[in-house]
Amino acid sequence: MRIKKTVLAYSGGLDTSVAIKWLKDTYGCDVIAYCADLGQEEDLKSLKAKALRSGASKVYVLDLREEFVKDYVFPMLRANAIYEGAYLMGTSIARPLIAKKQIEIAKKEKADSVAHGATGKGNDQVRFELAYYALKPSIKIVAPWREWSFDSRTSLLKYAKKHGIPVAVTRGKPYSLDRNLFHISYEGGVLEDPWAEPPKDMYTMTVPPEKAPDRATYINIGYKNGDPVSLNGKRLSPAVLLKRLNSIGGKNGVGRMDIVENRYVGMKSRGVYETPGGTILHIAHRAVESITLDREVMHLRDSLIPGYSELVYYGYWFSPERLVLQELVDASQKGVTGTVRLKLYKGNCIVAGRKSPRSLYEPALATFEAETIYDQKDAKGFIKLNALRLKLWKMRR
Repeated sequence: MRIKKTVLAYSGGLDTSVAIKWLKDTYGCDVIAYCADLGQEEDLKSLKAKALRSGASKVYVLDLREEFVKDYVFPMLRANAIYEGAYLMGTSIARPLIAKKQIEIAKKEKADSVAHGATGKGNDQVRFELAYYALKPSIKIVAPWREWSFDSRTSLLKYAKKHGIPVAVTRGKPYSLDRNLFHISYEGGVLEDPWAEPPKDMYTMTVPPEKAPDRATYINIGYKNGDPVSLNGKRLSPAVLLKRLNSIGGKNGVGRMDIVENRYVGMKSRGVYETPGGTILHIAHRAVESITLDREVMHLRDSLIPGYSELVYYGYWFSPERLVLQELVDASQKGVTGTVRLKLYKGNCIVAGRKSPRSLYEPALATFEAETIYDQKDAKGFIKLNALRLKLWKMRR
C-alpha cells in the first residue's frame, strides 16, 4: 500500500508517540497529527509541541467537549446503555466522534489515509475503522500495531528511549489509560491479573469510598425530554454539567467499577473504570423515567438495551441499525421531564426523590388508604382471564 499523506489520531501516549516516527520511516509519508480534546485534562499545548518535535508536519487540536457530551454521551444515556450489565462505555462512545473529525481533517488536507494507535487485540481498532469506512468508504487505513515488529509496550518503551521520544508511561507503572469527560479507564500491568486488587494510588477521579465524607451530599438534577439540563436549579451546558457531576461524585467516591468484559474480537479483558458523573446520570435518568414513561414503552425500550449497548461497544455508532434504534429511543424520551434528588454517600448514589409535571404516578390510585377510583373486585376477573392459559396448559399435561 502506497501512502502520501496520513492523518494520525494522536493522544501523545506511548503508542501514537512512536507511531509518528514509525509511519514516516516505513511509508515515507507526510504525517498530520490530530488530537481530540474530549476533556482528558491534559496540557494540549505541550502535546502539540511534542507532536511537532516527533516529526508531524501539522497538528490539529480540536475542542470537542460540548459536542462529545451533547451528541454522543447524552444519546447513549437516553438509551440507558450499559454493556454486560456493568460497563458505561466511556471509551466506546468517544471513538466515533474522534473518527468523524479525523475523516473531516483527511478530506480537508486531501490525505489519502488515516492511522490510529489501537492494538490488534483490542476493540478500538474495530471502532475506529468501522467509523472510517462508514464515513469515507474509499479511505486507506494504517494500523501500526498490526504491522510493526514491536510486540509489547516494553519494546515500544525501548524504541522511544532510543529515538528520544518522551512518553509518560514507565515500566514501573505500565497502565494503559484512556480519559475523557465521561470516564477514565485502566488496563495492563498488574491489572492483567483479575485476582489482583487495583493499586490504591492508581485512581484519578474518585476518592476511596471509605475516605469519602462522613456526611451525605444531596443534589438535584433537572431533566427535559430525557436529557439532564440543570444541577441544583442552575441550567448548565452538557459538558459543564457533566464536569461538575464528576467533581461532586468523585469527592463522594461514586463511580468505580472493576470488571472482566468480553471484547468484540473474542477474548476477555479486565478493565478498571471511574465514571462518577456518568454513574450519577445513569441512576438519575432511570429515576425520572420511573414516573414519566408508560410501562409498555419502558419495557420495549429496555428490551433493546443489550443490543443497543453492543452496537456502541462494538463500534457500530454510524450503522443504520443504531440510527433506527436511536429514533425509537428518542421518541420514548418525549415527556421524560422532571427533577431527581440524589443522595451521594461513600461510593453510593441513592435516589432520594423524584417529581415531574408529566408524572404518570397517581397517588390516589397507588395509595393503600381508602379511595374511590379503583374497584378491587375488578381484579378477580382480570386474574381469572390471565390464568386461563395456565389452567389449560396444566390440564393437558
